Formats: sequence, structure tokens, C-alpha cells
Amino acid sequence: MSTITTLEPTHASALRRFFDELPDEDVTSVKEDVRDPHGVEIAVADEHNTRWVALVDDEVAAYASLYPGVGLSSHVGEVRLVVGSRHRRRGLGRAMARTVLMTALRDGLSKLTVEVPADEESTAEIFRRLGFEGEALLRDHVQHPDGRLTDLLVLAHFADEQSSVLTGLGVGDDD
Repeated sequence: MSTITTLEPTHASALRRFFDELPDEDVTSVKEDVRDPHGVEIAVADEHNTRWVALVDDEVAAYASLYPGVGLSSHVGEVRLVVGSRHRRRGLGRAMARTVLMTALRDGLSKLTVEVPADEESTAEIFRRLGFEGEALLRDHVQHPDGRLTDLLVLAHFADEQSSVLTGLGVGDDD
């Protein structure tokens, strides 16, 4: 059983262990420099962005973040999500993505974007089911540790256009 909660200072040690166990290719899913020894402290102390962890037996199993835009892009939010390899294919990514989406909508964001390497079809599908659609394809944008290049999908969710999808998913004002 997992619990999704907002990142708190008490999660720092477990989050550090989670990041240490991430394969290099999964680090691209996280905006922070998680290889920096102070990266977790910076993330925990940041009050501008919202971050969540999914806990399984007091260990971090997944991490998500929402970065609201500023200025002329203040209506846009950027989503980042990574699920630990031992906890994939159990619905945790979908639950985390839904939590981020609900928070973004409650915060008044009208557009969300997420970057997904094109070879991560299951991740892209999680977001498509929440009403995200393709907005851009960046060719050979991700370089894997073995040197292999992969395209990067930019998926976008437009709140006004997706309201019926969200209602069907049970995402509403009373969540």
C-alpha cells in the first residue's frame, strides 16, 4: 500500500536514497540535480514549486513535481514524475500524475506540460489517459548513458479543452 504526500523535510533521507538508486536514464525525469549532495535539501526548502513523494513502507517509491511558470507563462505548469523501478506497473505513476493534475487545476493553471522520452510508451500513456496530447517532438533530444539517442515527446494538457475527460476520470472540485 502506498501513500502520496507532499514532500516534507522528514522525507529528505528517504528521498536521497530514492535518488541514489535511480538509474542514470531516469535522472532526466527529475529537474533537480539529484546527483548533487545538496540537491535534496534544495528541493525540500523550495517553497515556489510543489513536490510529492509516494511512500511504501516509509521508503520513497515515486517522486513528482509541479513547476508553475512565471510572468507571461504563469498559467502554465511543468510536471516531472519518476517511479522507482521496483514499484512500476502498479498504478503508482497514474496516481501521482492524477495528484499533480488535480493540484494544478485547483491552483488555477490552465495548461500543463510534461516531457517524456519517446521510448517510454507506458509513461506517455499515463498522461494521455489524463487528457494530455502531443504538442512537440524533439528529435534525438535525449542521450542515454550508452550513447543511444531518443526523441523527446512534449505532451500538453489544456484544462478548458479537457474538462469532459477530467469529469469522466472523477477529477472535480470535491477531490
